[in-house]
Amino acid sequence: MGLLVLFPLNYLPRQEWRRSIQPDQTPDSEQFQFYCSMSMEKSPSSGFLSQDLGLDIAQTFFKPIHQTEPPSPTKRHIKITVIGTGNVGMAIAQTILTQDLADELALVDAKPDKLRGEMLDLQHAAAFLPRTKIVASVDYDVTAGSDLCIVTAGARQNPGESRLSLLHRNVALFRNIIQPLAQHSPDSILMIVSNPVDILTYVAWKISGFPSNRVIGSGTNLDSSRFRFLIADHLDVNAQDVQAYIVGEHGDSSVALWSSISVGGVPVLSFLEKQQIAYEKETLEKIHKTVIESAYEVIRLKGYTSWAIGYSVANLARSVLRNQRRIHPVSVLAKGFYGIDGGEVFLSLPAQLGRGGVLGVTNVHLTEEEEQQLRDSAKTLLEVQNQLGL
Repeated sequence: MGLLVLFPLNYLPRQEWRRSIQPDQTPDSEQFQFYCSMSMEKSPSSGFLSQDLGLDIAQTFFKPIHQTEPPSPTKRHIKITVIGTGNVGMAIAQTILTQDLADELALVDAKPDKLRGEMLDLQHAAAFLPRTKIVASVDYDVTAGSDLCIVTAGARQNPGESRLSLLHRNVALFRNIIQPLAQHSPDSILMIVSNPVDILTYVAWKISGFPSNRVIGSGTNLDSSRFRFLIADHLDVNAQDVQAYIVGEHGDSSVALWSSISVGGVPVLSFLEKQQIAYEKETLEKIHKTVIESAYEVIRLKGYTSWAIGYSVANLARSVLRNQRRIHPVSVLAKGFYGIDGGEVFLSLPAQLGRGGVLGVTNVHLTEEEEQQLRDSAKTLLEVQNQLGL
C-alpha cells in the first residue's frame, strides 16, 4: 500500500514534496493526489499556521454572529470534472473558471508533473478568479459526485497508423476512463470532446451504460459557430444575430443547413428569392468548405486548436448545468430522426440542452437533399462503428 499524499498545494514546501515522493519515483494513484485549497469548505486546521503554530486562524479571525442556522440543504453544489490537461482540456478548464460555472473543478491526467504544473498555474490566479475549489489527481476517486464529466483525452495517431487502429486504441483508453467516471459519478452527464467525437461519444454511451440523454458529444457546436461567423462576416452583421447550423458528422461529411439560415429572424435564402437576388450554390459550398478546413488552418498556423473549443464546451456546460434549455448542434443518439435508421449512431442534430442533458431534438425543416446528406453522414459513421465490435 502506497503513501496517500493529500495536501494544500500553496502551503506545501518544495522539500516536503521531495521527501514524500522521491525524484526517481513514479507516484501511483494513492501516492499522488493534489488538493488545491481554494475551497469554499476548507477546514480550520488545513492552513499551515494552524498546523505549525497551533492557531485556529478561522475561528480567531472571525467572530460568529448569533442565532445562526446551517446552510439550506437545497443549495446546489456544482462539480465539473475535466479528463485530460492538454491544450484543449486546459482551455476548457480556464473558461469554466473565468465564467464561474462550477463550485468545484476536478482535473485528471495520467502525467503527474504536467497535472501539478497546470494545477499550480491555475492556483496562482486565485485572486483574479471566482472562488472555486480545485482538485487534481491521477486517481479517479477525485471525480466522485461530479455533475458534468468532460472528456478531452485521446490517443494520438502514430505515423502510418490506420484510422481503425487508432480507434481501437481509443476504445481501450475509453474503457479506462469512462468506467471509473460512471462508477464514481453515476448520476452525472458525460460530455465527450475527444476526436473522432461522434464515434467516441457512441463508445462512451456503450461503456457507461448511461441513458442516451446523459451522453453528449461536443459535435458540431464549434463548426456551427465558425459557420455563423463566416456568414456574419459576409453580411457584415453580428454573429449572434445569425441562426445557422452545421449538423451530421464532425468532419468532412458534415451538412450545412442552408435552408434554415436566418439573420435577425429573416430566412436568408427565401429573402434572396423574393427579392430576386441571384446567388450561386458554389458560393454556399465554398463557405461550408471553409468551415471544414478552419480547424486544419488553425492547427497549421499554431500547432493545435484550443480557445474556440474551450469557449464552445463552456457554452454547452452553461446550458446544461444552468438548465438554459438552449438549442445546440451536439452529437446525440440520432436513430429515428430525419429518416436515420439501420443502427445506433451518434451525430450532431439541433438539440435542446438542460439539467437532464438532452431534452429533445428540434424539428428543423430540412430539404430532401439535406436529409439525404444527413443519412449519408450517419451511414459513414456506422460503417466505422460496426468494425469496433461493441
